[in-house]
Amino acid sequence: MSAATRQPPTAATVEALGDFLTTPRLMPVCLLAIGIGVVSAFVAWALLRLIGLFTNLFFFQRWGTDLVSPAGNQLGLLVVVVPVIGALIIGFMARYGSERIRGHGIPEALEAILINGSRVEPKVAVLKPLSSAISIGSGGPFGAEGPIIMTGGAVGSLFAQFLHLSSMERKTLLVAGAAGGMSATFNAPIAAALLAVELMLFEWRPRSLIPVALASASAAAVRTYLLGGGPLFPTPPHNPNPDLTALLACLAVGIVAGGLSALLTLAVYAAEDGFQHVPLHWMWWPAIGGVVIGLGGLIFPQALGVGYDTLGQLLQGNVAFNVIIGVLLVKSMIWAVALGSGTSGGVLAPLLMMGAALGGIEAGILPNEGAGFWQLVSMGAILGGTMRSPFTAIVFAVELTHDVQMLLPLLIAVPAAYAFTVLTMRRSILTEKISRRGLHLSREYSVDPLETVFVRDVMRTNVVVLPIDVTVGELSESLRDDHRGRGQRLYPVVERDDVLVGVVAASELELALAATGSGSGDRPLADLVRRDPVAAYPDEPLRAVVYRMAKTGVTRMPVIQRGFEVELAGMISLRDLLQARMRSLEEEQNREQVLRLHRLVPARARRLIRHR
Repeated sequence: MSAATRQPPTAATVEALGDFLTTPRLMPVCLLAIGIGVVSAFVAWALLRLIGLFTNLFFFQRWGTDLVSPAGNQLGLLVVVVPVIGALIIGFMARYGSERIRGHGIPEALEAILINGSRVEPKVAVLKPLSSAISIGSGGPFGAEGPIIMTGGAVGSLFAQFLHLSSMERKTLLVAGAAGGMSATFNAPIAAALLAVELMLFEWRPRSLIPVALASASAAAVRTYLLGGGPLFPTPPHNPNPDLTALLACLAVGIVAGGLSALLTLAVYAAEDGFQHVPLHWMWWPAIGGVVIGLGGLIFPQALGVGYDTLGQLLQGNVAFNVIIGVLLVKSMIWAVALGSGTSGGVLAPLLMMGAALGGIEAGILPNEGAGFWQLVSMGAILGGTMRSPFTAIVFAVELTHDVQMLLPLLIAVPAAYAFTVLTMRRSILTEKISRRGLHLSREYSVDPLETVFVRDVMRTNVVVLPIDVTVGELSESLRDDHRGRGQRLYPVVERDDVLVGVVAASELELALAATGSGSGDRPLADLVRRDPVAAYPDEPLRAVVYRMAKTGVTRMPVIQRGFEVELAGMISLRDLLQARMRSLEEEQNREQVLRLHRLVPARARRLIRHR
C-alpha cells in the first residue's frame, strides 16, 4: 500500500472539533423530559392536596384538600400531641418502608445521582410524598418543595429505568423531574432550571440543560391549569432606582443574612449530632422532634406547617413585631430540631420565612424603600447563602413576587451572603448531609484545562523513530550508541518523508534484540510493527486524547498531521497530559506584576524625577 493511499490510524474516528458534543440523541431525551415535566406538575398538585388533606384531618377533624394554616386550630394543649402522632407514623414508614424518605429531599436526590446511577426505588416515589404530607400536615415546619423535588426526581428516574438509556440520560431525566416539581410548586420555571444546573446536574452542557429547561417549562405551563398562575407572593411596587445608601445597605443585609445562614446550618447539624446520642432507635427520633414542634406551636401557632400565609404577610410588610420575632426564634428552633431528627420535609419555604423575618427587623433600621423591600432582599440573601446557589436565589425571589425592579438589590445582597458562607463554612446545608454519608461533593464548575490545551502544546517532537526497512540486528548497534531513546516506551516506525507506518512497543523490541544472539538478527523490523495504531492529531484538545486513552487502554500514541499521507508530528503520553494540569495550577498560584507604572513613564521623564 503506497503512502498516498494508506488510511490514517484510528485517530480518524475522532469527532470533529466543535463548541459542543451534543448529538441527535438529544431529541428523544427532550421529548421524554417534556412528558416528565407534565407528570411532575400533577405530582406537585397531588402533594399539595395531600398536605391540605392531612392538615384538615389533624387540626380541624374535617375532610378537605384546601391548603389551610394550622394556626387557626382550636385544639388547645392537644396541639402538642398532633406533631408527635405524625412523627410516629413517619418513623414507622421509614423503618419498614424505606429509609430514603428521611430528610428534606434534595440530598437524597443528589445521593441517587452520585451513588445509585440515578436509580430511585419505585416505593420511594410513593412513600416520600405521603410521608412529607403527613409530616407537614401534622404541623411540621417544613416546605413542600424538597419532597416534591425528590418525588419528581423519582418519577423521572422511573421513566428512565423503563427505557434503554445511559446513566447520564437517567440523571438528566431525574433532574428534569425534580425541576418540574419545583417549577410547578412555586410557578418559578427559570429558578427551577437554574437550581438544577447549580446543584444537581454537575455540568453545564446542552445535552442536559435543554431537557431540564423544557421539563421545567412544561410543568409551569400545566401548573397554570391546575393551581393557577401569577406570582405566589405578590408585593407592592418598589423603587426602580434605589440610591447609593440603599445599595450599600443591601451589601450589609447580605452579610447579615450570610451570618444567619451559617447559624441555621450549624443548628440543623448540631441537632442531628445530638440525636445520634439518644439511646433509642432512629425510628423514634422524629417523635422527639414532634414534641418540640408541638411545644413551639403552642407558644407560636404560626410556626406550624408550611406558613405560606405568614410569608406572604411578611413580604407585604404588614405583620406585627411579635410575629417577626416568633418566626426568627420559634420557627427556626423547631425547624432545626425537627429536621435534625430525620423526619421528612423541605427547607426552602422555612428559609424564605426566616429571611423575610430578618428583613422585617432590618426594615425598622434601614432607609425606607417601600413595604416589603428589605424583607424580599433578605429572603433572597438567606436562600442564596444557605443553599449556595446565588443565581437561583436571585431569580427565585423575582419569580415568586414578579418584582423585576428588585434585581439590582438582590444582585448585591445575595452574592454577599454567598461569599460569607463560602468563606466561613466548608459545606452547605445540602452537601453536609452528603459528606456525612462518606461522599465529597464539589460545587465548583470550571472548564477543564484539557479542553483548552491542544496536543501540539504538549507533544514531544524529540523522539527516536525507526525506519521500516531495517532488520532487528541492524537496530541493535544503533540503539546501543544512541542514548536519546532511553526511557521511550513506544517507537514510531516510518518510511520515507516521515510517513508513519506503525509503532512498535519498546518491550517487544527489547525481546527481539535479546534474541539476536540466537540467529534472529536478520528478522525484519516490519514483523514487529503494529499497523493502524491509535493516534492523535496536533490540533485536537487533550480532552479527546484522554477519552481515547480511557476507551482503548493505550497511554502512548503517535501524533500525526491531518492529510492524505500519515506524516508523523511527534509523540504524546499520559505523562505529557499532566503538563496541562501543571499549567493550570501555575496560573492559579503564581502571582506576578505584569504591568509596572514606571514602564508607562518615558525614560527622560524618569531621569528628571530621580534628579529632583
